[in-house]
Formats: sequence, structure tokens, C-alpha cells
Amino acid sequence: MFLNLNGRLVDVSSPVVMGIVNVTPDSFYTGSRFLSEKSILTSVDNILSNGGTIVDVGAYSTRPSAESVSVEEELKRLSRALEIILKQFPNVILSVDTFRSKVARYVIENFHVAMINDIGGGTLDELMFETVADLRVAYVLMHMRGTPQTMQTLTHYENNVVSEVFSFLQKGLAQLHLLGVKDVIVDPGFGFAKTLEQNYELLHKLHYLKELNAPILVGLSRKSMIYNLLRLSPEEALTGTIAANMLSLIGGASILRVHDVKEALQTIRIFEQYQNFSTFIND
Repeated sequence: MFLNLNGRLVDVSSPVVMGIVNVTPDSFYTGSRFLSEKSILTSVDNILSNGGTIVDVGAYSTRPSAESVSVEEELKRLSRALEIILKQFPNVILSVDTFRSKVARYVIENFHVAMINDIGGGTLDELMFETVADLRVAYVLMHMRGTPQTMQTLTHYENNVVSEVFSFLQKGLAQLHLLGVKDVIVDPGFGFAKTLEQNYELLHKLHYLKELNAPILVGLSRKSMIYNLLRLSPEEALTGTIAANMLSLIGGASILRVHDVKEALQTIRIFEQYQNFSTFIND
């Protein structure tokens, strides 16, 4: 299973890591806020030196009840950060976390961004699918309801959360493929319009999403489904994140989106050794 990221084929049949760089002052995890040039460069260097494959840059906090940010402010934050990153790391594979087609088009055309990571799955901007199709970039299709400001009031599912997430992603994949978007990654959207119990039901049945025949991205890093369950703060949730990431790998995750790259790569290494041994025994 390969992704074409700006002409580079990335093999995700073995799980890879996407490192998070948030250039926002209000991300839920204080350790992921990088505002100065030095902190941005240090964070990217840490991602790459510890084995991360993709750097995901976000300029709009999507934590529950986050304040809205204007298009102009989002572009200002992203442009500054991307200029800083590319000057020092010209060959880095960049993803941008945005749900706005105008922002997506600008960063792809001006900074050669390889992937758009859309928390809205096309629901927050009706031009997003057409934009990524036109610009021929990889796209992360994530399940969410509402907006970051309203999503936690939209957790009632008529059937069950797994079947509705599957249907949403299946429909989005079909639309994107009809438009000619070839490199689509699906994300079940942990923490977005889901209760704690629904998040764990989705994690338990993550393997169902393999039927979509698309790489699965999982973003569990230090989220409330971990720290609220353990009655901790996000800063204390690394051990829980490692455990949840291992469960997601067992469920079929291809990409781990994380704050802590070194620990995620160690988790993948243990998982792959376990898988190799299991295959050897079965054979």
C-alpha cells in the first residue's frame, strides 16, 4: 500500500508516524504549541530525527469549543511556519491540517504541501473535494459532525457509531475517487462528535474500516478519551497514548498521528516484531 506524496512513494503497508506541529496558542496539549522560530525548527527536527515520515502543521485548534480563527489568521500562521520549516528542511513531507479549501489551495500552490488533513471530511467546505482533486494531493478524510464549537453536542447515532462512521467514510471515498483523487487516507475521528464510550467502541472495532481498502490514520495522542479515563492531564497521558496506539495498530492503523514520535516508533517496532512472530508461528 503506497501513497504518492509529491512524487515520492511512501509505503504504508508498514505503519508510519505523522508528527504534530501546532502553530496555535490554544492547542489542548501545551507541549504541542510551537510559536517561535526556534521551537518550530526544534519540533520538526525532533520528528524527523526520531523517524517520523510526515510533518502535520496546524494553525487552527480543533479542540472541543475552540475559538474560531479567520481564514486570514490561519494563512498568516501557516505561511510563517511553512517558510521557516522549508528553509531548514526543504525535502520534508508536509501535511497541513485545515478544513478550508482556500487555505488548502494556497499552501499547496505556494509551499508544495503534499497532503491535506481535513477534520471536516469535506463537510465544512463544499469545495474541498474539488480542490484536492484539482491539485492532485493526498487527502485525509476524517469523520466528524458539526464544527469544533458544536461537535460535542452531536454524539447521538441512530444505529451505532461504528456503522455510521463506516458509511460516512465509504461515501466520501466514493466521491473522491469519482473526482480522481487517488491517495485517500481515512480517519475515524477519535474525539470528534463522540463520547468516551463511543471512542472506545470505535477503537475496539477499528478493523472493520479495513474493508474500505484505504490506509487508516489514527489520531489518539494525549486526547481526552485517554486522560479523562485515567483522570490525568494531557501532559500526563503519554503512557495511555502508547497503549491506545498499540491497540490501533492491532486494529489496522497505517499512520499514527502523534505528539511523541520516538515513543510511537518504538510502539510500531514492538508491534511489527509481534506480527512477524505470529506470522512465523501460523506458517
